[in-house]
Amino acid sequence: MRGDTRAILLAAGAFAVFSLTDALVKWLSRDLPVAQVGLMVTGIALGLVLVAARGGLRPRQPGLALLRGALLAADTLLIFYAFSRLDLTEAYALAFTAPLLVALVSTVFLQERLRQRGWLGVGLGFLGVLVVLQPQTQQLNAGHLAALASALAFALSIVVLRRVDAEEKDGAILFVVLLMIALTAAVLTGGDLMPLDAAQAAVVGLAGVLMALGHWLLIRAGRLGAASLVAPMQYSQLIWAALWGAALFGSPLGPALLAGAGLIILSGWLVSRAGPLPLSERPQHG
Repeated sequence: MRGDTRAILLAAGAFAVFSLTDALVKWLSRDLPVAQVGLMVTGIALGLVLVAARGGLRPRQPGLALLRGALLAADTLLIFYAFSRLDLTEAYALAFTAPLLVALVSTVFLQERLRQRGWLGVGLGFLGVLVVLQPQTQQLNAGHLAALASALAFALSIVVLRRVDAEEKDGAILFVVLLMIALTAAVLTGGDLMPLDAAQAAVVGLAGVLMALGHWLLIRAGRLGAASLVAPMQYSQLIWAALWGAALFGSPLGPALLAGAGLIILSGWLVSRAGPLPLSERPQHG
C-alpha cells in the first residue's frame, strides 16, 4: 500500500475516533462544564502517552512541537468560543473550511499542488458540509471570526506537522500537543471542578483513550501523506457524527444528511485519486 493511501486511511480513522470522542464529550457536558471535561479527558490521554512512551518525550525540534501544540490549543479555545456565540451548524460549517485552508496554505509553504480533480473534491466536500448543516446566513459577529480562526489554526497545525523531522518520535509530538491543550482547558476551568459519578468517570477514561488514539493516527497520517490529501478526510467526521448521534442521542438521519454524506464520500474519493502534482509538474521557483 503506497504512502498516500495509508495516510488517507489513517486520517479517516483518526477523524472517526475524534467523532466518537466528541460524542462522549457531548454526553459528559450535559452535567459537567465543557472546560472541565476537556481538562479531564486530555489528562487521561496525557497519562497514556507518558506510560506508553517510556521516556523520549523531549522533542528534537521543540520550536515546531510547541508551535503545533499552541495552534491546536488555539483551535480548541476558539471553537469553544464560537460555540458560545453561534448555532452549532454555523460554527461547524465555518470550522470545516480547514481542508480548503490546508490546500491553500500548503501550496504556499510546502509547494504541494493538488490536481484539478483534487480541487474539485475539496470543493465538493465543503458543499457536502453545507448541505448537511444548512447554515443560516446572518450578520457576522466575533463568533464567526473565531470559527474561521479555529479552522485556520487547525490547518496550520497540519502544515507544521509536515515540517517536523522524520526522526522525531510520535510520542514527543503527541505529548506536547496534549500538554498545550490541557493547559488551555485548565485556564478555562477557572479552578472550579465538579465531582464525578462512576458512569462519568468511566466515560472520561474511554474518551481519554480515544483522544490519544485519534491524535496518534493523525500524526502518522501527516507523516505519510501530503497535507492536502490528509485534511479533506476531516469531512468524514460528519458521517461518523451522524451515526454516533443516532446511536447515542437518537438524532434522525434526514435526506439532507444522506445527500451531503454522498458528496463528502465523493470528495474523499476524488482527492485520494488525484494526489498532489509530481515535482516535475509543479511550478519552479527561485
